[in-house]
Amino acid sequence: MSLTVRELTRVADVPLETWNALAGRSYPFLRHEFLDALESTGCVDAESGWVPRHFSLWQGERLVGVLPHYLKTHSFGEYVFDWSWADAWERAGGRYYPKQLSAIPFTPAVGPRLAVASDISSAQAIQTVAAFLEARGDDLSSWHLLFAGEREVVQWQAQWPALLRREAVRFEWRDADYGDFEGFLASMVGKRRKEIRRERRKVAEQGLSLRRLSGDDIDAAALAHFYRCYRITYLERGQMPYLSEAFFTRLRATMSEALMLVQVRQGDTPVAAALYLRGGDTLYGRYWGSEIVADCLHFEACYYQGIEYCLEQGLQRFDPGTQGEHKLLRGFSPELSTSLHYLPHIGFREAVARFCVEERQAMGDYRLACRERLPFRHVQ
Repeated sequence: MSLTVRELTRVADVPLETWNALAGRSYPFLRHEFLDALESTGCVDAESGWVPRHFSLWQGERLVGVLPHYLKTHSFGEYVFDWSWADAWERAGGRYYPKQLSAIPFTPAVGPRLAVASDISSAQAIQTVAAFLEARGDDLSSWHLLFAGEREVVQWQAQWPALLRREAVRFEWRDADYGDFEGFLASMVGKRRKEIRRERRKVAEQGLSLRRLSGDDIDAAALAHFYRCYRITYLERGQMPYLSEAFFTRLRATMSEALMLVQVRQGDTPVAAALYLRGGDTLYGRYWGSEIVADCLHFEACYYQGIEYCLEQGLQRFDPGTQGEHKLLRGFSPELSTSLHYLPHIGFREAVARFCVEERQAMGDYRLACRERLPFRHVQ
């Protein structure tokens, strides 16, 4: 049977069990609970510039696929920057916004985007979505698929040749049978090993201690303190945070088993915190804030605690968040992340395609240069 696409104005239009049966639970950001928390607490709505229009795929009256999808009236909160594309198109007389976007809001973490039933061909699902988008004609300035996994990216490109590919460099840690944190340090050159140990000592010497809380051990007081710290980080940059305290409270209520909180204390007083999400084999470091200025504290709370947790829990990967060449010297390898883009106007598409070719070459060169700076005794 053929497939059809229907748009949903909220993820809650699909029952939790039905959505998660398709999306699985190993990637926390595609879970019904996470996406619904964004919508039900107002972090994602027309006022924020993220208007939910999720794609649902149907075989007759049977739901067989879902793809998070939004109308965007700006390009904030995506971490794949297309402001120059929007400016060029609008200077040429076009209207770039609202554009269409399949991504996880405010979450540059690589993972699945299109989720389909096990008996449905991914190729057929992609072809159906592509035809649905192409049929919009002049009503569509652009469509973007952000931070999909490489296997899914290859499938999209194979079924929809008009897609343009962009690449960027991110940093992640992978377990190489280290055993424990000392085993991880033993894989490094002596200078870096000593510097990391010194950074960790500095935190303790400032009278700071850290503890990790998971699941139901994260009580309301710990979460409220985390949010105060998280909010401070944004306010210091003159911005309001993308996410509300109600959003994190909702996560704690609906998917606490996926949460891990590193709480920093000075004596008995909490002074900083980092909140992580856990997937099937991966830890995701996403949210951080501090009420104090302390040397090396960010490295300890956001990197070393995450690595230690992965080694203790048997997790294979740690995605610590975006940006930061400083991650290289702490054992995070440069990896590529990919975004795909559909621009219906042929002239516009050709111009952007030339840019993407040049950008991919630059990203490839940058990644190689980063790999040369890794601190390991042997190439990882």
